[in-house]
Amino acid sequence: MLRLTELRLPLDHPPEALENAICARLAIPRDALEHFSVFKRGHDARRRSAIMLVYTVDCAVQDETAVLARYRQANPRDSHVQIAPDMSWAPPLAHGAELAARPGYRRPVVVGAGPCGFMAALILARMGLRPLLLERGKAVRERTVDTFALWRRSVLTPESNVQFGEGGAGTFSDGKLYSQVRDPRFLGRKVLEEFVKAGAPEDILTLAHPHIGTFRLVSMVEHIRSEIEAAGGEYRFQSRVDGLLLEPGTRHVQGVRLADGEVVESGHVIMAVGHSARDTFAMLHDEGVSMQAKPFSIGVRIEHPQSVIDTAQFGSAAGSSLLGAAEYRLVHHAANGRGVYSFCMCPGGTVVAATSEEGQVVTNGMSQYSRAERNANSGIVVELRPGQDYPDEPLAGVAFQRHWEKQAFVAGGGDYRAPAQRVGDFLAGRPSVSLGEVVPSYRPGVTPTDLSTCLPDFVVEALREALPHFDRKLKGYTMEDAVMTGVETRTSSPLRIPRGEAGQSVNTPGLYPAGEGAGYAGGILSAAMDGIRMAEAVARDIAGLPSAPL
Repeated sequence: MLRLTELRLPLDHPPEALENAICARLAIPRDALEHFSVFKRGHDARRRSAIMLVYTVDCAVQDETAVLARYRQANPRDSHVQIAPDMSWAPPLAHGAELAARPGYRRPVVVGAGPCGFMAALILARMGLRPLLLERGKAVRERTVDTFALWRRSVLTPESNVQFGEGGAGTFSDGKLYSQVRDPRFLGRKVLEEFVKAGAPEDILTLAHPHIGTFRLVSMVEHIRSEIEAAGGEYRFQSRVDGLLLEPGTRHVQGVRLADGEVVESGHVIMAVGHSARDTFAMLHDEGVSMQAKPFSIGVRIEHPQSVIDTAQFGSAAGSSLLGAAEYRLVHHAANGRGVYSFCMCPGGTVVAATSEEGQVVTNGMSQYSRAERNANSGIVVELRPGQDYPDEPLAGVAFQRHWEKQAFVAGGGDYRAPAQRVGDFLAGRPSVSLGEVVPSYRPGVTPTDLSTCLPDFVVEALREALPHFDRKLKGYTMEDAVMTGVETRTSSPLRIPRGEAGQSVNTPGLYPAGEGAGYAGGILSAAMDGIRMAEAVARDIAGLPSAPL
């Protein structure tokens, strides 16, 4: 099988054009092409008047070796035709059920039912190791009810919300399924295939920037739970871990203690909590688990009419079903030395209330699979640095986040409404007293005000410089009535829990820090990939096999 990359065709190309392009690239007649499949499809919209679809294709041809040799001889510097890589995945342990049947076996524990946690549990269950998954929040349907209570009635349930519960924070998001992390083992492909088996749309396997959307994520995580349970795993909801059991001297994990006092024994604990599990971070710090501050970012959510973004990106092709709702990615290096960038851009979506603690306001973005809502929204955030913006101590970033989230709560009116400001007013340095053409989508509502009261001065300075720069890339970005809503603080975990080559904490053997909360992922896909890696590491340790590179 050969893999061809960078096959570029016009947006309105006929069906046979792709087949013709494959044959032309390989310089073969049509009857020498046995079959082909699209591996990825993206688009290049840099020239709005001539948008191109960009394909990566896997194909089988007659006399493959000779075809590839001729191509390389004719194109010695070109790498757009290669042998298609083997993307299959095999578990490191085939006799897990036999090990789990032995007297004294203590099953592995997975803490957190987000993408990292449920993928780790799925892999462990399939290997016959009967994992126990502990989730502090509720099952996804119940969690959805609690989340809507905040959005519709300003009623927050601290243990069941956008951040906590089955599916993790990504459940109430755009459901993006792409990542920029290195993936030499194609674990990302493995994750996507599992998601499709669980009910995700098949196009996530081929789109360059796939997404699912909230409603499809809900049913998908339920399906995965059913499969884990059918394979011998167990879920326990509303089971917050409040302590570790550590062996004196070695500090090896012997189990966990739950909030109700119950002790669960295990020598293998995958800590797959999200970036908002602040009380869990404090508990781990108190238990002496090594951790360190790391950079993160804060800023606002910005909303424009989706039609403005579509036209700015696609020109006359705006509205094409092949292109869908336009996305964007923006970066600016401000004069004060700060990086400013778009984060978690949600085409045709809404801005949502994402706090998990009382008396605080946090924003995030969400879309359904259709991406059909009126507004586009994105985080526009500014980089922070430990040791410069807050002390270089493990929990200092959490304190920094809480401070500005409380300021936003006050600025919004003290009832979970969010502070908001028109872009024109923000750039002019004047408070907003009303809003205009762009209707903010945040619920339970917004309060027009001055966002500079709930952001650090250097963040405000960097944002005011970056927005006009972004407007030069996307015409209309600084439209007067575009709305900025604050604050966006949960871009990533403010700390990292270091782990060694075997995946275990550097000073607490048997503890496997994983996913976003531990500082090893930045979204649904990368978190799920890390869950697979940690499941493999646990399985190897249980079986006494040598560790493998993560």
